[in-house]
Formats: sequence, structure tokens, C-alpha cells
Amino acid sequence: MIRRSGRPTATPWRRLAGATLAVAGALVLSACDYVVPGDDSSPTPVATGAWLAVATKVEASAAGDLHVDLAIRNETGSWSAMKIAPTGSVTLRTGDGKTATCPTAFVGTGGTTLAPGFQARGYTAGTKAKPTVQPLYVECPGAAPAPGSKLTIAYTYVSGDFNYYSPSSPLSATLEVDLDKVAADLKYPVAEPVAGVVEKAGDKIVAINKADLTLTSVTRTADGLKLAWQTNNPTAYPTYVHIGTPPVIGSDGIIYGLYESPHLADTPITPAGLSATWTTAVAVPKDVTGLYVLVQVESKQQKNFTSQAIDITDK
Repeated sequence: MIRRSGRPTATPWRRLAGATLAVAGALVLSACDYVVPGDDSSPTPVATGAWLAVATKVEASAAGDLHVDLAIRNETGSWSAMKIAPTGSVTLRTGDGKTATCPTAFVGTGGTTLAPGFQARGYTAGTKAKPTVQPLYVECPGAAPAPGSKLTIAYTYVSGDFNYYSPSSPLSATLEVDLDKVAADLKYPVAEPVAGVVEKAGDKIVAINKADLTLTSVTRTADGLKLAWQTNNPTAYPTYVHIGTPPVIGSDGIIYGLYESPHLADTPITPAGLSATWTTAVAVPKDVTGLYVLVQVESKQQKNFTSQAIDITDK
């Protein structure tokens, strides 16, 4: 199984080598007061690690088809988001060597960037008006659970900072899931603690233009959480610190909060030498605990976002 600290050993998690997939990023110019200049070129992707996947349940669906519940783990060594193509990404190979395509597949982070060493088993899909929880799973019609079966899953991922003007080029890789090795007792969301990834509520996080960001309070509401934020601006110029609407992930392994680019949500201006406060909200079931906020903080330059996890496990 999986050790709770250090590197995993003798586990069902497996990784296959991947190759880069070049995608050009569009460059957009915008004006803003007191903005740190940056490099306009797209960051060069570096494959220091990859994602892993494991089956958490293998069974026959109500229709009699093979159904596999999955969990994914970020082992890229950096903050990362991953996804699969809508069709043709998953292949089943049975013990006798036969192959078949599995057209029903939900594998990814739903656009959210997940911390290194974190693992998940679902994300929020749907719309803002009607968000839904999407568990990670694969179904293969006409197949049944059988010894020696494996899933091969082609996916793409991005790692590191998110730069809206110059997005990183995605990398391509392949997951292999051994269906004979089922992990039913995984710990979410932190599989392997990584230094420098998690801050405590109340800690100051470095933001753009020498400002800092703090999560000042967390309040349980009827349908989720209200997060109170504060920015401090020590400079002689007003500044904006965009963070979007941060999602959370808890001990059930679900990423709560529909993903949208962090530059889209409104944020108040922080006047020169002063502070600004505002709140964000995220829908979370009352019985979900062990929560971490996954926040992308505008830093270094305009519309460049560095990710940070904030420990709110006491809420």
C-alpha cells in the first residue's frame, strides 16, 4: 500500500514515460498601473515527474459493463493540472491480450491546479448555476472484471505557474492502471507532504507588486464555506491582486469549486500604503472535513499566478 511519508513503495501506482506536446500560447497586451514586466515567451515545459493513477474499485456496472473508479496523484514535483481528450484516450487490455476502447472516461482535475503530493478522486463539473460532483471513473462496454486486465490512459498536463498571456505548453504522457491492484484505503488529499506547498490560515503569501495576501477567516455556511481575504500594499502605487474564486479539496478527495481562470473574478483595488478586504465562497457538503484551499495568487507580473495550498483542516 502507500506510506504516509516518504516515497511510495510496492503500490499499484504506475507511470509511463511521456513526450512533449507543443501548443503555442497567445500573447495579449494589457495596460495596468505599476506592473512588474515579464518575459513574453511561453515557459519551457519540464517533465520532472508525471501523474499517477490507481483503481479504487473494479466492478460490473448496472448495465453489466466494466466499471473502474480511479484516483490520481500529482507526482510532477510542481503544481499541475491534467486532463484527457473527450474520446479515444482509454484502452483496456485483458489478460489474454485483447484490447478495446473505453469511451466513457472522466479522468482529470477539472481544470484546477493540484499541489504536488496531493491526490484526488473527483472534481466539480457542470455550471455555476448547477455545479455537480464528477467522480473519476472509466467504463468499458462489453467487458467484465477479469484477472490480468489493465487500463492505458493517454493524458496531457501543465505544471508550474499559470501565465494567462503566455500559457505553458502541455506535456503528453500515459497512465497504466493495473486492475488486479485495487487501493481501497487511500488518504486524501495529502498522499506525500512536500515542503513549501502548504501554508496556514493567517500566513502572509507574497503577491504581485510587493503586496501580500492573507486568508483571515473561514466560516461554515449553510451550503459551504465563506473565505475572507486581505491584501496589504506597502508601496506608493495602487495594485490589484487577483486570486479568482479558490476551490478546496478535503478528506473525501473531491475538488469542490467549479474551475475558472483566476483573472476573471472581480477583486478590489488595494490602495497605496493600505489594505483591501473581500470574501469568496465555495459550496462544500457539511460532512466534508480535512480541507485545504487551492489558491492561485497573482505574483511576479500581471496575470501570472503562483499556486499555494492553505491548511483549513480545523474548519
